[in-house]
Amino acid sequence: MVALLAVSLAALAVRLVSAALVVVQPGYTDAYYYVDTAARLARGEGLTVDFVWNFLEAPHLEALPVPSHRFWMPLSTALQAGGIVVLGGWVGAFRGAQLAVIAFAAAVPAAGYASARALGVAPLPSCVAAALVGLGGVFAPAWVALDSFAPAALLGTGFFLLYARAARGDVPAGLAAGVTVGLLFLARAEGALFGLAILALARRGRSRPAGMAGAAAALAIGSAWLVRDLSLQPAVDLLSRSVLLVHYEQFFALTPPSPQEFLAAWPVVLEAKGEALASNAFVALLAFMVILVPPIAGGVRAAFARPEVRAWAGMLLLVYLAQSLAWTLHSTRGSFFHSLSAFLPFGVALAVHGGEEWFRRRVLAFRAALALATVAGAAYISYTAVTEWDTAFNVPYRSRAAAIDAIPAGEPFMAVDAAAWRWISGRGEVFVTPTTVAEARCVAARYGVGSIVLEPTRFGAFDALYRRAGGEYWLSAPIERGDVVIYRVDDPLAPPCAASP
Repeated sequence: MVALLAVSLAALAVRLVSAALVVVQPGYTDAYYYVDTAARLARGEGLTVDFVWNFLEAPHLEALPVPSHRFWMPLSTALQAGGIVVLGGWVGAFRGAQLAVIAFAAAVPAAGYASARALGVAPLPSCVAAALVGLGGVFAPAWVALDSFAPAALLGTGFFLLYARAARGDVPAGLAAGVTVGLLFLARAEGALFGLAILALARRGRSRPAGMAGAAAALAIGSAWLVRDLSLQPAVDLLSRSVLLVHYEQFFALTPPSPQEFLAAWPVVLEAKGEALASNAFVALLAFMVILVPPIAGGVRAAFARPEVRAWAGMLLLVYLAQSLAWTLHSTRGSFFHSLSAFLPFGVALAVHGGEEWFRRRVLAFRAALALATVAGAAYISYTAVTEWDTAFNVPYRSRAAAIDAIPAGEPFMAVDAAAWRWISGRGEVFVTPTTVAEARCVAARYGVGSIVLEPTRFGAFDALYRRAGGEYWLSAPIERGDVVIYRVDDPLAPPCAASP
């Protein structure tokens, strides 16, 4: 236990340093959205938003604020809101939310250790598993990001450990496993798929009571959230924006894609699904640091008789197929990578278990050197992931912050990442730029948008405007702030939008 404590404290120190020096702002849309809504929840404004990041949350262009979390799940927002309430007065909303995440991430090494010990791995190699999970590899910045990575890692690990006991007929363990499924669903929508493993327990005589208790718990938690959704005006385009996308830009269009469009584009759709299968397989290799994949396979093979190992392998395959074949275009833009956090600690434990027998046949000095080399490799991957996060997200953040002064205060504006601009500007009434110029005029007319902000990442219809190669009579001359271009809206009226509700 002393060794585990030392590993956990070292991992926590790494987390705090990376948070202090690199992850100093939310970074990407999901995280901006979670902390934006967490700040409102902490102020007692409920699960609402005063900006529009996607029109599925404002399908009829209604007045703001509107109910939030019509696409994303609420657990991360709730946890961050707690951090803001407790710590925000001392360290600010961002750091308060981040410290709540870090508190969960501090337990991630212990999750890896507990998984390895449950598989019968000796204490010292189990500490190696803890160190690898604590470092994180490509998940290193994720452990301090304002997202659901760390909570999902703990919930996923808890599920597999409880599942082993539930499979032996332990009803309290089955009930607890169902609770983890329900909470995992509130962290990530695909967490609902873990309920299938619970239902498998309910089919067997010995584990039937445990499985039924778990299914009831998971259903109760999941149903409570679904009732909340049904109490609102249903987001009827959620399915089409999730699984019927032909091109990713359709996700942000005013009008969602129809089943007819989706079926008519079947050659493009099939190609995208094939590419997603390949791309997501590569993402899984990276998530497990590549070098751990062979020993994971060995661990699964050696311990396949254990129900929790079969559940881990089966759920990983199911989530991979569901993400790639159903939520195809979302999966390749980060959704599948998010999903893998629930599998990481137990997967690393399987790698250590799979390599332990091979290690026993080697001399002690060689075993120690190889273990140190593996940890060093994980440390290098973790360091690279953190530096790449800095380049990918801090550079655009600074560009956006430098452009705020060119956007007149007190009036709505439009940008491709409304959640990010809402947080950075500190202003409500930021609207996502839809996918066509005509739709942009519609939104500008309905909401009184005064400016359109264009960035290097933008929808194709706005390329000419960004390059200043084509003019629109309803826009003024552009204002440039580095790689950000701001147009003032002079005449937003567009006839098709005149009757917008």
